[in-house]
Amino acid sequence: MPGSRKYVFTPATRAEILSELYDAFWGPYAHLFLPNSNSSLPLHATLSEVQAGLGFSGAGEPDPIVPGRPCGNIFVKGESCFRCKDCAVDDSCVLCSRCFHATDHIDHNVSFFIAQQSGGCCDCGDEEAWRVKIGCPYHPSATSSSDATSRKSSQISLITPRGGHVSFLNDDIPPVKNFPYRVTFPTELREIMSRTIGYALDFVLDTLDYSPDEPSVPATEDELRAQPSADPMMKDQYCVIVWNDDKHSFDELMLLVCDSTIWAKDEASDIAHRVDEFGREIVDMNANVARLLETAQTISHIDLGVTIRRAYDTFREQVAAVVIEWLLDLTRSRLGTDTLVLREIIAAELLSPRRRDNGSFNAHAARVMSDIRDPTRLDWMFLYHTRLWKRPRLSLKEIYASILTLSRPHKLAVAGHFANVYHRVVDAYLLVDREAETSIKYFALQLFTVPSVALHIVRNHNLVSRLLAIITSFFTNQIQDKRILFQSKSTAEVDVDSYPFKSKRFMPVFSDLRYLCHNEPVQQLIAHNHDFLVQFAKACQLFMCVNPNKRVVNSHVEYETDAWISVFNVTLSLSRVIKVYGEAFSRSSVAELVAAISTVVHKILMVCTLSDDRLDRTKFSPISFHDVMFGNTSYHIIQFDLMEGWVSFHHSLHWLLAELFKHVDILSEDSLKEVGLSSVREIVLRNASERAMLTVIDFPLRVLAMIAQIRTGLWVRNGFAIRGQLLHYRDFMLRELCYDQDIFILQTALIILDPNTVIVSILDRFGLLSYFSGAILECLYEGVQLSSMVEEVLYLLITLLSENANASRMPLRVAVRREIVHALAIGPCSFTDLVKRVAERMVDDLCFEPVLKEVANFKPPDSTADTGVYELKDEAFEEVNPFFYHYTRNKREEVEIILQNRLKKKIGIVHPVIVPKSLGIYDGPFSTLASSFESEALLQVIFYALFNVLVLTDSTGTTPPSAEAILDQSLHLMMLAIVERPSVFSQLAAVKSFEDDKNIIDVICTLEHHEKYKPYSARVEWILTQMEKYVPEETQARRRVLESNGVRPPNPEDVKKRAAKTRQEAIMKQMKAQQASFAINFDDDDDDEDMEETPEEHISYGTCIVCQEDLNGTRNFGGLGLLQPSRLIRRHPDSHNMYLNEVLQTSPSMDRCTMAPCDSTFPPLEAHSRDMKAASSPNFEGFPAQYTRFGLYASACGHMMHLDCFQTYSMSIRQRHRSQATRNHPENISRKEYICPLCKSLGNVLIPVTNPAVTTLSSTPFPDWIRAAGIGILRSRPDPVLDSLQFRNGTGEFAFWSAQDPGYVSFLRLPGNETMPDAEVARMVDTIMVVSKTFSQQTRHLRDRPEPEPGERGAGIYLPEELLGYTIAGLETAHRGTESQSGVIVDNLSDQQLQMVRGLLACLAKMAAMQLKGRPDGGRDAIRQAIIKRLLPEWSRTSLTSFSYPLLLRDPFTVLVETAAVAPEMIRHVLILTYYACLARTVIGLVYVLNKTRSYSTVPIGRRSHEDIFGDVRMFFMSVVRHSPVFEHTATLVFETFGEARIEKLLYAFTLPFLRRAAILCRSVLPSAFPTPSFGANEPCEYNRLLNMLGIPSLSDLPNQDTLQNALSGWCAHYGHSHAASQLNCGVVLDYPAVYQIARLPMVLDNLFGGRDKAMKCARCNTVPVDAAICLICGTTCCFQSHCCTDIEANQKGECNMHTRECGGVIGVYFLVKRCSLLYLYASNGTFAQSPYLDVHGEVDVSMRRGRRQYLHHARWEEVRRVWLNHGVPTVVARKLESTVDSGGWETL
Repeated sequence: MPGSRKYVFTPATRAEILSELYDAFWGPYAHLFLPNSNSSLPLHATLSEVQAGLGFSGAGEPDPIVPGRPCGNIFVKGESCFRCKDCAVDDSCVLCSRCFHATDHIDHNVSFFIAQQSGGCCDCGDEEAWRVKIGCPYHPSATSSSDATSRKSSQISLITPRGGHVSFLNDDIPPVKNFPYRVTFPTELREIMSRTIGYALDFVLDTLDYSPDEPSVPATEDELRAQPSADPMMKDQYCVIVWNDDKHSFDELMLLVCDSTIWAKDEASDIAHRVDEFGREIVDMNANVARLLETAQTISHIDLGVTIRRAYDTFREQVAAVVIEWLLDLTRSRLGTDTLVLREIIAAELLSPRRRDNGSFNAHAARVMSDIRDPTRLDWMFLYHTRLWKRPRLSLKEIYASILTLSRPHKLAVAGHFANVYHRVVDAYLLVDREAETSIKYFALQLFTVPSVALHIVRNHNLVSRLLAIITSFFTNQIQDKRILFQSKSTAEVDVDSYPFKSKRFMPVFSDLRYLCHNEPVQQLIAHNHDFLVQFAKACQLFMCVNPNKRVVNSHVEYETDAWISVFNVTLSLSRVIKVYGEAFSRSSVAELVAAISTVVHKILMVCTLSDDRLDRTKFSPISFHDVMFGNTSYHIIQFDLMEGWVSFHHSLHWLLAELFKHVDILSEDSLKEVGLSSVREIVLRNASERAMLTVIDFPLRVLAMIAQIRTGLWVRNGFAIRGQLLHYRDFMLRELCYDQDIFILQTALIILDPNTVIVSILDRFGLLSYFSGAILECLYEGVQLSSMVEEVLYLLITLLSENANASRMPLRVAVRREIVHALAIGPCSFTDLVKRVAERMVDDLCFEPVLKEVANFKPPDSTADTGVYELKDEAFEEVNPFFYHYTRNKREEVEIILQNRLKKKIGIVHPVIVPKSLGIYDGPFSTLASSFESEALLQVIFYALFNVLVLTDSTGTTPPSAEAILDQSLHLMMLAIVERPSVFSQLAAVKSFEDDKNIIDVICTLEHHEKYKPYSARVEWILTQMEKYVPEETQARRRVLESNGVRPPNPEDVKKRAAKTRQEAIMKQMKAQQASFAINFDDDDDDEDMEETPEEHISYGTCIVCQEDLNGTRNFGGLGLLQPSRLIRRHPDSHNMYLNEVLQTSPSMDRCTMAPCDSTFPPLEAHSRDMKAASSPNFEGFPAQYTRFGLYASACGHMMHLDCFQTYSMSIRQRHRSQATRNHPENISRKEYICPLCKSLGNVLIPVTNPAVTTLSSTPFPDWIRAAGIGILRSRPDPVLDSLQFRNGTGEFAFWSAQDPGYVSFLRLPGNETMPDAEVARMVDTIMVVSKTFSQQTRHLRDRPEPEPGERGAGIYLPEELLGYTIAGLETAHRGTESQSGVIVDNLSDQQLQMVRGLLACLAKMAAMQLKGRPDGGRDAIRQAIIKRLLPEWSRTSLTSFSYPLLLRDPFTVLVETAAVAPEMIRHVLILTYYACLARTVIGLVYVLNKTRSYSTVPIGRRSHEDIFGDVRMFFMSVVRHSPVFEHTATLVFETFGEARIEKLLYAFTLPFLRRAAILCRSVLPSAFPTPSFGANEPCEYNRLLNMLGIPSLSDLPNQDTLQNALSGWCAHYGHSHAASQLNCGVVLDYPAVYQIARLPMVLDNLFGGRDKAMKCARCNTVPVDAAICLICGTTCCFQSHCCTDIEANQKGECNMHTRECGGVIGVYFLVKRCSLLYLYASNGTFAQSPYLDVHGEVDVSMRRGRRQYLHHARWEEVRRVWLNHGVPTVVARKLESTVDSGGWETL
């Protein structure tokens, strides 16, 4: 094939290969695989897809239920998987979505994640994976007896070791038993299938024989030609191939390909994609070798993987990839109903040896298998895995996974072969593989965590010792030719700067060892076979004392290495294995444990005494002893000076020894007697002397002394590295692997050796012997350092004598409880913070969260910025010990204060004493630990600690440094001693005297009444009272008695304190009152600043936010505002019933909080079942984008500026844009944007600030007014100028109020502009016109009003309607459903909003005046007459005017806005007319909507509820439509179908928004004329309240209103005739009147994935997005930042930006599903915001890293809706961008 296809591999080639393979595979039996009718596969299709598509024998359906068969569903990339900690044996056991939802995990600890690559499989139905039966209905366990017995026998046969090495031969694995869906088929077919699969596998292996192990570029042409090749012709045609790796990004690769080859940018981008998707790609192919080499070398410069191979071999590799794809397809296919047989055949072929023709074998391949006996094809496949690239690698892993799930024998066979070549797999992983994430090494996770498999490979393949050998050889750097050598020299050195330590990849090798050893059967092996321990100790020995430190004395260390980081990484990985190894011994017998302890002690001594050549003799010298005097006794202890010697943090053998000593239950005296020992002491001292034991404990002791010195600051010159090591060593995650172990070794020493000797050793190592012998001046340290070291050593002693977890083998649950209680005692915290305070092993344990619930209360988050916190329950404070050894000193003091305050409240004593708890170890070897309190050395330590502090205090007259801490600790030690050993300690204290013949009681009595140490008197008193019980004479003789009789005189100090306290309280009270009154005044100021009339002629509006000067009439100023294009206002969709039902169910009053009090508990109750109900709705119930209305929305932040200050400010913005050229600025100058300097809101216009007009409403009654108006018009002269300014099409709109009107002259061009009145208003009108004009030009396609062509008068957006009307509509919509107590909607609006409406009206008036200048009243009168003409029907149909367009086709609210701008005095009368126009218009609109709706699916309404408002609905309804016969017929039908009650409700709902908007407008123009009426207790519905406020007669009153009836019939007749003549589009579209909602996301985040992800299909590319973004406005799913949907024209903008243009206009609000965050877009900017989902602990989990299930948080969700509804997105984006300086565009934030 290769030559005949010119070496070019095309999709057609693939199809050809596939069809060849299938034909060969099924021979003449195709009908068994496909339904008879179509027995050949379509080209390019694969069998499994076709079978599933045709539903062949149940394909494409869930598998039928077979008891005893596991699920085995193999996860594809992007599928959701669940983990339940409570049910699973370990973390590797997962469930697919189907099995998870079918089983019960309520209140379990469930995490959820998305499969990053395919290959894992669901463990449901696998008995070894679960602690408890999970009872999945789809995978019940096998019940039949025969099956159970066969399983038992197979298990037994595995456990009995067969002779020697076990390998399953091909025929060893029987077919899967008891599978009911078998199909009988001819044996010939089985042979054909086996043969084809065998040949296919051999072809793949023969091809890979020639492939390189890792990408590299040959240096010369000769080298290139010498590469092994299978090409018989050896033709000089070569390919350059680029390989994927973990290091390089798309863009790097793309640019590189562009630079080095002939590809154009978009092709290079495709190549980069294919490299990422498939793992490699050919970038060039020809015969010009020199050029190809140059290309390849260029690409390899940046360390990208590149190969050059003969085109023949490359072609064959591509064929091999198709073969692998075909095999994968077979594992997913079926033969009839039998889903297993094809996999069984593939398994059998993989487990057979290769069949070779002699010709194809390549010497290169012989070396590969040199050390493996009888390799099968599977062994070869494992070894050649690195030669493949990403796509076939993943396919192979999937094939292996599908074989594992066949049966247990299959699993064991595959595992055996994997174990066989494991060492070579690790070689490739550690040293060769560029793309670690797809390495076959990770296959170990699926095998090593299964107990039966682990046992099989440890027993038969000796895997543990081989792993230890790998670790040993790797870290001693015995690496040659990219392989680890195993004939390891025992003396090889460990070099921490060598490659192995720097490699990050060794971690998983340790994890593999840990997984293996963690399995119960392997734990048994470790416990009972001494060899395991010996080998492991040998491996640990390697890392003993690695990377030691020496104190730098004089000058700071010059070169700080970070080798310590890699060393810590290694030893921590090792120490986790140590923990698992140590735990195994809980299963051992006494003899086995004793032997283990002796072995480890022996190994430690061999290393520490330098008998073994392990330690560096230049740094570690042999152990030497010296004699020291302490008290009056001489002690023979080790000599070592920390200030001079080398100390390492890493003592792995000691950690192992500590683990062994923790099995105190096995080491009890009774059980030791069985092996003839009396105590733990004898185990050690039987084979080793006391001096040897001192040697063993000296190394951990050196570490503890060193960290004390580091913390004291004696090692500062060693630089940061030493601090880093200390932090890691005591860090919360790691301390129980290092620090705790070292502490425990010392505790063990206290029970094995004489406590006095141990205590003296400790003091000697800390360099404090002289201090505690009374010779302070002879100490090594001075001043602060000395007292700090004393503090450290006392702290260590307290820990050794009071820490009981390991000594008493505290059950894990109790230990976890203790850690949580102590972590929360400091104060409430979030779950993440809590986890940071507790060791990782405890957090990972099953009991962690149940225990947390027992001891703490969860406070769910309330507001949007909160996280959930855990707070310790009150009773748990009883368990807190302030001297807990994981506390730092600061924490300890905090906790002590908290506890004392709690006790004060509880008992009411001023100085309560916190009495320590007793050790509580009553049996086992450590029951003698407390006898250390009887040692004289300890007594002496306590004595001098107290005595030295008192002496120093008296000699200097001030308290010495750390005195409080030292006294605290010494007294605590005494209290511990009195709790544990009261009588012996008291007697010793009384008898033993030290300096100046004083004993401890003397010192304590001095302290009791010491002036400087008052706080301690309560504790001292407690100690003395306790001692009195045992040594009464001694104590009483020494106590100074202050009080003569029993009652104490009031302490003068206390009296003073009390007086001070009352004084302080009085002052605080006064301050609080002042603050409150100040706040009240301040608020008033703020609210009424516009209204205050000042005595001067100028009214002040506050201050300018730039120059801080007063804003009054002296200098021009304006308010900052933003006009933004908006598509918020929704039209009522006419074809969807659900929207009509929503309208029918709206509450009658939108200004009273109507939303059902939503379940704001967190996590929400029954979230999952609520999601299931909602799951059916398409598009997440978003509102369809095509039903929106476009307009401009104005908003103002309420801050104001002088116009000249504004100019200056604009200049500064320009300046910033120039100086930060690469930054993504929050504002766009070309769009005239700026940012408010105070509140950082976005703005682009200035709005005039005006006072409410002082006009009074005309008081003429309505009918008289109309008559007068009509007469006025008749008398007036015609006004040709104004007529010419009205639209040609007869709508009666005014040209000068259009955004693109060519008649508008900008202020700057006006002659005499500076002197004209209201110049500043004109200037601000300019800003508004410029912005509106731009928007208007870009959005003609979004407007459906009839409007003149661009260039004619009146072109563009009509401002009264699409700016002011729209803004008011937006304000009204945003307030739907929000409470305005006892007021109406307007009372909810802020003054700034009303001020803004007034400002815009002033602009409209100014524009009119500029058009008609020269008229005395600015042309108002003329315009007023034109408006009246438009409204009075007798003018609209006569030939006198050109109003050919029916009034009812215009939005009546616009007419009201026009009136408010020029003739506010007549607004009430116009209001009545427009309201009735609105009623009539709504009737027309309803006919259109209801005509398309089925009545049976709408909500029934029983009877009418608003007769008082609407009166006779039918009559009104019919009178509106009677002028057009066709229309009348439709309307009659509609009315009959829906009935009066429903029609009335709809009329109510659709006209209420008009009244709400009118109320906003009227209150802005004339606040005094439209006050809020008060109704008392039984207030009517909102409709009535608004009619009352606006003074509109209700419809039920219409029969008494003749003038109105005339007007109405005129309008309707005009409409009816137009409709009948149908020369216009007469449809009326109504605004959607209900509360606006955003798309509805599920309550539980993972419900977006299970099955729902089918709903999340991207309409553009018709795939389920890899990374989905859901538009929260309309519910559409988009591909987020994906290359399948990009806008090539608009510089590669992604689909979210494309969709925004179609949906929100300039704004987008998206939920990014996998990133788990929100995306706000505005124009070309955007920002990410925190997710509305929180996990069970009330925390945000970005990108689902923690993987807990997440629930929708109501307050956060409402916040998103509020931002969108209030048009807040531009400002949210601007604020975020303003606060961050980015260098690469906002997308990088």
